[in-house]
Amino acid sequence: QVQLVESGGGLVQAGGSLRLSCAASGSISSMNDMGWYRQAPGKQRELVAGVTTGGSTNYADSVKGRFTISRDNARNTVYLQMNSLKPEDTAVYYCNAKITSRYPRRLGDYWGQGTQVTVSS
Repeated sequence: QVQLVESGGGLVQAGGSLRLSCAASGSISSMNDMGWYRQAPGKQRELVAGVTTGGSTNYADSVKGRFTISRDNARNTVYLQMNSLKPEDTAVYYCNAKITSRYPRRLGDYWGQGTQVTVSS
């Protein structure tokens, strides 16, 4: 069984910073593409940032220049450094990872439980 566990959310004032972490555990053969999504109340879940196995990154236009995604393959962990936070960044943030499990050996799409980020004005 593969699990993703997130941490690092919370309440911060506008202009502040937070760092989200998402660690994968369980019967893992390899980690593939990873990413962060968010969902604000009444809105659809949207991609915030993604990072490929090779380290290529992509960002939503709304967070470019403020957020940075990174991964530590040795720790099966993905991070999201969020700077210059704005009230409109308030949402539940979810990590996502494409993971090949050992037993059974298969590629699966996994989600974390979500972590709340609230930015006050």
